[in-house]
Amino acid sequence: MATSAFGVILAVLASLIISANALVAVALFRLIQKSGYNGLYFVLNLAISDAMVGFTVISLAIDELSQPFYPSQTFCILRMAFVIFSSAASILSLTLVACDRHLAIRKPFHYFQVMTGLRVGARLVGLWLLAAIIGFIPVAAPGFQHLSFSTKARCSFFGVFQPGYLFIVFCVGFFPALFIFIYLYCDMLKIAAIHVQHIREVEHAGLAGRCRPTRTTSDMKAMRTVAVLTGCFALSWLPFFIASIVQAMCPECFPYQVIENYLWLLGLCNSLLNPLLYSYWQKDVRLQFVQLAASVKRRVLLHLGKGPHFHCRSTKPLPAVSCVQLQDSHGKESCPSPPPQL
Repeated sequence: MATSAFGVILAVLASLIISANALVAVALFRLIQKSGYNGLYFVLNLAISDAMVGFTVISLAIDELSQPFYPSQTFCILRMAFVIFSSAASILSLTLVACDRHLAIRKPFHYFQVMTGLRVGARLVGLWLLAAIIGFIPVAAPGFQHLSFSTKARCSFFGVFQPGYLFIVFCVGFFPALFIFIYLYCDMLKIAAIHVQHIREVEHAGLAGRCRPTRTTSDMKAMRTVAVLTGCFALSWLPFFIASIVQAMCPECFPYQVIENYLWLLGLCNSLLNPLLYSYWQKDVRLQFVQLAASVKRRVLLHLGKGPHFHCRSTKPLPAVSCVQLQDSHGKESCPSPPPQL
């Protein structure tokens, strides 16, 4: 009964993750087509990686709901490797988004020269290669696999992987990403403080006028986005990795069932929070949602025959009105005289 309940929770969470990230990905794709802003590819990549997390969780939920299901060790290792691969891609995508916002604030006049399409593509390719290395290390290195894998056990992290592997994932993936987040946010705080001090000096000298610089507002929005992403990222994944390290050092001190059934679900919630945060904080993304909803509503109404029938136009031409008729009706010349011919 507990296994079925856990499977239902996984299925609901995975469905929400996939649907939310799919909507954000569509909105971002439309926004990229209109604006041509290369930095949005990092956010789009974040939505794609989070959607992949949802698809991998769906497979685990199917296994939980179709008990008894006893997969082989190779099948289970590959499945959990894909879970870690997609989660690592999501964490690394968050890091690239923070680096992109930091570069836009640090070097605003050189940003479009530095962030070209080729460099964006190279960063994304490197991201997926690093995520694949992190996720599929146990496949290439059997030393990270459990030798005593039970054929009547369900797929789980601690069922197929050694606890030391999660320690490596923490040192290579989570901890560097969290450190980069904190460093970038502190540096953006320092830049914003310098901008505010400069604005106060200009206002004190009476040179600012009534118009405040818009760059400070955009800087504060970028800082707020990075701060919220950093906080949600830390609160979602930090308990899981801390408990995993404690369990690796002292297996009797912390039961792995708690880590897999509760703390891991908290980490998965980060893949659901990311699209919700971007759709709430980014005005352009919200505008794309509104336009997309209006387009869908208009098509549905036209399909049902309740919308405006733009296709039922009369093919009969409209009567032409001459300038003489306009002059007779208004009593004065209402038509502009033609330009002189040179």
